Amino acid sequence: MRIAYITQSYPPMISGASLVVKSLAHGMAARGHSVLVIAASDQGRAYTTQKGRVKIARLTSVPNPKRAQQKVVLWSRKMIEDELKYFSADILHVHDILTMGVFGVQTAQTLNTPIITTVHQLPWFVTAYLPKLPGLHETVEYSLWEYSRWLNKQCQTMVVPTSTIAETIRSKVGFRPNVISNGIDLQRFNTLEMSRKQRASLCEKYGLNPGLPIILHVGRLDTDKRVVIQAAAKTMRKTSAQLLVIGNGEHREELMHLAQHLGIGDRSHFPGFVSQSGDLPELYRLASIFTTASEIETQGLVLLEALASGLPVVAVNATCISELVIHGQNGLLAAPRDTDGMANALTAIIRKPSFANQMGRVGRAIAQEHSIAASLNKHEKLYRKLVYQCHASAPTQISKLLSFHEKTQGFLRQLSNIFLGEKEF
Repeated sequence: MRIAYITQSYPPMISGASLVVKSLAHGMAARGHSVLVIAASDQGRAYTTQKGRVKIARLTSVPNPKRAQQKVVLWSRKMIEDELKYFSADILHVHDILTMGVFGVQTAQTLNTPIITTVHQLPWFVTAYLPKLPGLHETVEYSLWEYSRWLNKQCQTMVVPTSTIAETIRSKVGFRPNVISNGIDLQRFNTLEMSRKQRASLCEKYGLNPGLPIILHVGRLDTDKRVVIQAAAKTMRKTSAQLLVIGNGEHREELMHLAQHLGIGDRSHFPGFVSQSGDLPELYRLASIFTTASEIETQGLVLLEALASGLPVVAVNATCISELVIHGQNGLLAAPRDTDGMANALTAIIRKPSFANQMGRVGRAIAQEHSIAASLNKHEKLYRKLVYQCHASAPTQISKLLSFHEKTQGFLRQLSNIFLGEKEF
């Protein structure tokens, strides 16, 4: 098959969606399929690369004012249309359901190409970044749910990574998407024992004390990570643990200052971004426990990475988290923004290494149900099914073209005004 993917961010720009698309693109190419990835340029200027069966078309981009070290594509209609027409895809898989995705859907419909969308964020992810003005969050969230209802009608199917998110969408807009896990590389993230020399080398490189337990957090550093720092500080007053916070973001300096203010600066480490192909897998294996306070996950790749690495997890009981973290079995859950509850959970696990080890074994078993191979198998099967169905019903698909352009422009203009202040497309 010839498979096209559309995504705003793609490595070296790092996000959950970018890592999922990279995994799919290279996984499908390894299975003999030809792959096109259309993404925002990490350099601003447009350019194209080809490696084996994977072509990456980077479109002209501008800095994303809402997310550090990310860029977005605004004026993309012609570029996306040209790339898709030249590639002649058998199927289009959209991972950006706003501007780029809509332009891709429009072009795919003109080409009678079946379309699948994967939802990586729900409306509450968007509203979390909006100013707190009267009625704004409610209006935007309602509009985005209505948009989701409309988008589903333009595509053959929609995919989400967890049953919880599928049920949330069903309750809001009346249809239930397919559930396919994003998957985890169980070879890269593993429970293999490191040598004493390896452990000592990593500890020296990242300024860690090899004799102290490590509380690990991995992810984009936004304001919601204050809960992680605050909970860790309470735990570190009761135990000899140290904190390792991996990731970049607009609030990294603020969180480092918070750690200093809370008296844990000398045992807190903020090395910035660490790649999957670098030291990240080993740092998971070096750690004693993983924690996150995110309330907006649709699955949580870092949770899968931690579980695959045999780490017990302390997280909040929100969205789909309880599908991966089963309270009392492979981790402990606290209420959202409950720093005392998170601290108590961290302390309980750190003080009982045998309990932590048992949780880690259960977590690894859960992660094995989310292998990359299983995710690729399910995606590939769905692609083939949609391609077959589309060829069998070409006239029906062509009829969807009517008034598509007219119906999309108003919504796109509203989004641009809200997020970027743009007036025209």
